[in-house]
Formats: sequence, structure tokens, C-alpha cells
Amino acid sequence: MDNERLTWSEIVKKYPDKWVGMSKIDWKNSANVRSAVVIGTSDNGGEFLSRAWDGEDVFTMYTTPDNLY
Repeated sequence: MDNERLTWSEIVKKYPDKWVGMSKIDWKNSANVRSAVVIGTSDNGGEFLSRAWDGEDVFTMYTTPDNLY
């Protein structure tokens, strides 16, 4: 990852159907990301959970929630 700040729309477009680990998040409101720095992507979010438990500043979201069903 290149530590580039992206908007949520850019993240979804660049990493479709992926779990993204993000840091330095600018929140639009309590549930929506305005922009963030992507620190990694994964087909499952488990690896980011372990990084968060290790004290790393990371928040994980799936980029295409409509496809979860």
C-alpha cells in the first residue's frame, strides 16, 4: 500500500469485494468513512483483527456490503 489518503468512494472502486484495513480515518459521521489511508486488503478480515489486538491503529470494513447476502 502506498499510504495515500483516499475517499471511501475511491477505496470501494480501487478494492471491490475486499476487506480493507484503514488508519488515519476521517469520519463523515459515526458509521461512515469520509476518507482514510488503506494499510492493507484481504479476502477475509481476520488478519486485521489480530493487528488491532496488537495495538495497531486499524479499522476494518468490507467494501461491497451489498454482496454479503
